Amino acid sequence: MADKEIYSKFKLGDMLAVFIKDNRNGSIGYTLLPEGFDEGIELDGWWSVEPAVQCKFVGDNYPDGFIHGHSMKNSQSSNDMVFLGQRTETAECEKNGVKHTRTSIYTDYERRGINITSVLEYTTGSDYIKTYSVFESKTEEKQKLEMASSFNICAFPCTGKGLRQKDLVLHRLKSKWSMEGKLESRRFLDMELEPAWLRIGASNERFGEVGSMPVRRYFPWMAVTDMGQEGGSIGYSIGAQLYINSSWQMEVYNRDEKNSISGGIADREFGHWMKDIAPGERFVTPVAVLTVCKNAGKPVYTDTPDTIRMESTIDELSRRLTDAQTVNLENVPDSEKELPIIFNEYCTSWGNPDEKEMEAIAERLKGHGIKYCVIDAGWHVKDGNDWSDIGDWITNKNKFPGGLKKTADKIRECGMIPGLWYEMEVVGKDSDSFKNEDMLLKRDGIPIQTMFRRFFDMRKPEVTDFLTKRVIDNLKDNGFGYLKVDYNDNLGIGCDGAESLGEALRQNMQASIGFFKKIREEIPDIVIENCSSGGHRLEPSMQAVTSMASFSDAHEWQAIPVIAANVTRAILPAQSQIWAVLRAKDDEKRLYYSLSNTFLGRMCLSGDMSTISDELFEIADKAIAYYKKCADIIKNGRNYRLGPYQDSYNDLKGWQAVVRVSEDRKKCMAVVNTFAIKEDTSITFELPEYYSAEEKSESLRFDCFKREDIDIAIKGRKVLISNLSDYDGLVFRIW
Repeated sequence: MADKEIYSKFKLGDMLAVFIKDNRNGSIGYTLLPEGFDEGIELDGWWSVEPAVQCKFVGDNYPDGFIHGHSMKNSQSSNDMVFLGQRTETAECEKNGVKHTRTSIYTDYERRGINITSVLEYTTGSDYIKTYSVFESKTEEKQKLEMASSFNICAFPCTGKGLRQKDLVLHRLKSKWSMEGKLESRRFLDMELEPAWLRIGASNERFGEVGSMPVRRYFPWMAVTDMGQEGGSIGYSIGAQLYINSSWQMEVYNRDEKNSISGGIADREFGHWMKDIAPGERFVTPVAVLTVCKNAGKPVYTDTPDTIRMESTIDELSRRLTDAQTVNLENVPDSEKELPIIFNEYCTSWGNPDEKEMEAIAERLKGHGIKYCVIDAGWHVKDGNDWSDIGDWITNKNKFPGGLKKTADKIRECGMIPGLWYEMEVVGKDSDSFKNEDMLLKRDGIPIQTMFRRFFDMRKPEVTDFLTKRVIDNLKDNGFGYLKVDYNDNLGIGCDGAESLGEALRQNMQASIGFFKKIREEIPDIVIENCSSGGHRLEPSMQAVTSMASFSDAHEWQAIPVIAANVTRAILPAQSQIWAVLRAKDDEKRLYYSLSNTFLGRMCLSGDMSTISDELFEIADKAIAYYKKCADIIKNGRNYRLGPYQDSYNDLKGWQAVVRVSEDRKKCMAVVNTFAIKEDTSITFELPEYYSAEEKSESLRFDCFKREDIDIAIKGRKVLISNLSDYDGLVFRIW
């Protein structure tokens, strides 16, 4: 009998889930391949099969291979799981109003009296798989988990003979304040992800986030690429995205000729997490979305970083992953269906709004096609104070002598929906709530405090009651239809109130999501914006309970189009709010640059809108009108980023074009930006092959939003743009 054999195989759209059995120990796990790649599966070699779930129970041995402290994978808990069997279920479901079939693949194991199940769910017509793990106790004794994966893909790469580490690349989306979504691509060899001579030493790359800002250093997103053997066939790539708003981890693990890829809740080592599984209890891990596709083009083996970034492949993987979020667009208020325009006054007053200014702004914006007019931070601030009194949410009557309702009514009279800012999960040092320690999160019995902020314990009914009165009732009573929820600090390793700091953190953040849902239930037409110092909460579970998110706090930075393009690899453009801050001193070129950036997502205007000249406002009007023409492609399309990779957000060079093609492949649009350019004032690029409309240039219908001096010529797929200068921005559409 061979050491390994294929146990089962499932065709899921254009993907294959291949389950492999290790006949030496009975372990069964799975790998993912594009359709047709199974002909190249290579089972021979010095490697072992990992189970579909990785876990660790307190009391079981930790892993060997000199990796204890760096990884909890392949502990006694995982290695001694007994395979019970595999089963499938099918059910009819509805997706975007169309009937589909959902196939669920259950792979069952048992360890220490707990049934452990890996679940893969696939819906016909999808390009992705949803997965999670279930732990169900059948024992009379409490068990304590200290590691539980949502997914574990083994045997990567599954094609090709021998040790192939030189062909493998890990991709991640990095993040920091106002610099979100930068693509990092590293060779497995550069991370020492290759086996030593006797295959007894393990190595790994474990990364993630600890705390309540899930997108602070990395997005909960990863991809691995097999570039294909030199001179051989096209390789393939696997992508994964976690749905989690608390501490998480992802990991690439190597000990032999194959690699495994896993992710889920940050474990005890990484995120201070342990979870009690009581007799009869059932625990379900956060959902992850997986996908796999063949690479775009044959491998080209050079030492240049651009080769391993493989951005066209990453764009396709990202499109497939974010397609799982399109259901969000069906669960928003009717006012959101056409991607309306937002105005937010934050970059007007910088946290100091008042009734007079807001009413003047509303009057100036009237009739200009803007749907939402948002009062940002500062409406609650006590006289002589700063934001340190957040948490009480009492209107400053000196700033708003008529109360918030008077201003909200004025905004509605001017034809817009009024919006209001909150940072409802935290409290500032000058608020009364700051002193009410019974309502606050603690660690070691002491309120968790970062500078002037503490945090509400969102699990407590009295906190829910308080926020219902101060947030939900305030929105209702004053007629607000838009809510911006900010979150400007991090809880860190966790809090008291559960069997571990990490589990208490997870419970608290799930309770936060519960309050978002409560807002929607009590105000069904409310539009909710997800903001956390810009982009620190850009993950799918938060996107599912909101209408859109702030893409970044890069309000007036020249790097906006680069950041915006990067962010759309993790969230939908239709849910990515991008700011254009217009100033009275702006010249025409800066306005076109700022406004064109918003076509990479949702248009949000701010700045000196009540004082800019009529001539400048006319450019904004053109942008608004043109955005509405492009909205259907922004909402339903796929992105292709073209142009040189930008190493530095502060030293942008060359150009960028983001081409977005409609799902019917007959329309496309492009957002084009120049940065610091040299003598060449023209750029040329080709439209992607996915765009399949008639290629004869004389039959094209074409329009654009640009400076008059710029020329655009399109012939077939080739686009030539000339008469450009530094920091130009433009948008064109073909249909």
